[in-house]
Amino acid sequence: MNLGVSSLKFTVLWLRNKYMGNCTTKPRARDNDSDHDVEFVSGNVQLITTEESWDQKLEQARHDGKIVIANFTAMWCAPCKVIAPYYCELSEKHPSILFLLVDVDELADFSTSWDIRATPTFFFLKDGQEIDKLVGANKPELEKKIAAVTESLP
Repeated sequence: MNLGVSSLKFTVLWLRNKYMGNCTTKPRARDNDSDHDVEFVSGNVQLITTEESWDQKLEQARHDGKIVIANFTAMWCAPCKVIAPYYCELSEKHPSILFLLVDVDELADFSTSWDIRATPTFFFLKDGQEIDKLVGANKPELEKKIAAVTESLP
């Protein structure tokens, strides 16, 4: 059976998304129902709605000596919906870390400046600088990376 290039690309993307748990990001129209935000933001997770709030949170983290984990997500992304409750649980388990949530559709230009190509993408930041990154809804890997950054805390 001879697959065309486009069929092969689709198959590779489908397999990657199925087994790595991420969505290729493409802005989609959002409905006006904000109730679905509840499943993404709870615990100690703070929703970033503007670049100014991002800057304020990073400055606060710098001042407090906290590591930041920023979850770039999309409300339409199935793997993002799966990892969201776990991310909230982790935020309660690790109060010494600042957990942020950025909706790639709401802050599209900002997300593009971070080169977000798939959701969820987690950035680990110290003093505003990237120290690690995770693409995909991989719970064990997220837990490992959090353990590694918490070991580096004083």
